[in-house]
Amino acid sequence: MSVAYLDPRSGATFPLDTPRWCGPGHAPLLLTTLPGITRRQIDRSTRSLWRYRAALPMQVSDPITMGEGCTPLLPRTLHGAAALLKCEWFMPTGSFKDRGASVMLSLLRAQGVRAVLEDSSGNGGAAIAAYAAAGGMQATIMAPTSTSPAKTVQMRAHGAAVELIPGTRQDTADAAVRRSDSVFYASHNWQPFFLHGTKTLAYELWEDLDFRAPDNVIVPCGAGSNVLGCEIGFSELLRAGEIDTMPRIFAVQPANCAPIVATFLSGSDTQVPTDISPTIAEGTAIAQPIRLPEVLGTLRGTRGGAVMLTEAEIGAAVLDLARIGIYVEPTSAQAAAAFAKLLATGTVRPEQTTVLVLTGSGLKATPRIAELLGIAL
Repeated sequence: MSVAYLDPRSGATFPLDTPRWCGPGHAPLLLTTLPGITRRQIDRSTRSLWRYRAALPMQVSDPITMGEGCTPLLPRTLHGAAALLKCEWFMPTGSFKDRGASVMLSLLRAQGVRAVLEDSSGNGGAAIAAYAAAGGMQATIMAPTSTSPAKTVQMRAHGAAVELIPGTRQDTADAAVRRSDSVFYASHNWQPFFLHGTKTLAYELWEDLDFRAPDNVIVPCGAGSNVLGCEIGFSELLRAGEIDTMPRIFAVQPANCAPIVATFLSGSDTQVPTDISPTIAEGTAIAQPIRLPEVLGTLRGTRGGAVMLTEAEIGAAVLDLARIGIYVEPTSAQAAAAFAKLLATGTVRPEQTTVLVLTGSGLKATPRIAELLGIAL
């Protein structure tokens, strides 16, 4: 089956053999539809996301891999109801971004790309830096000056050139786009190969649950790569006849930076004005998500929803999880706080199978968690 880059808003397609990060006029791209795979096509000899290599848009003989994927799915009781915690921080760089980095850089390297530019609030940059190093590629990472030192130190340790950009997360993204004429922009928010790395989360949940789909998946959301990855992966499984229905997908954002949630709740198809201010959930602080229409389409199409959280609710969730042994950064803890709200409204029921996607390690956010505890570092 021939695969191509796709501009979902115009329907235009572009050959896959030429590396691209956007279409004409900076249109964000996806890929044309893939058929999905059956359980018989899983490479059971491989303990990483590359066990689903048959589902990827290109086949590469030497992927850049460090064992990413195959993360634990822990049953726990939260807020009086059963939940399944998908521990995505069990990755080489400590966050779910390794899924996308492994697939994107493997496929780009196969296309001849040897140097990449990335912009990130932290976890994406750390993942790109690590996988570029593992694959013999050069990486330049742009990050906001407010990024946690634990993340920028990690990038530098992997040999990436790190540039700290004053201002907001959006200022950093804008600076990277301006630089994209001189080095290939392998943005985890723009390059569609990244989404085909994150879609392996859906395949993994399907395998974790004995080849069933969960009822609900609750995902922290900045630009939406995990939301869209889940939609792509579960849609492929539906297309392949491996699941009967799509899970409902719920996006979670901090009230201090919630353009996707605010737009969803308003019923609008275009981004509504929102006040933007700093948040402890820095991994979801994207003021102008480039794939907003597609993310909204996923939330509506799967009969899911969107949840907005105060800083206090996020902070409480971090400590609540830590006190049952689950140490995640504030961005990740949003999934647990949203679960409480969805249970309270009856949107999610206790008897349903609900997955909370916990995206990054608490070790990434030591200064912020110390503040929650009232500890001076």
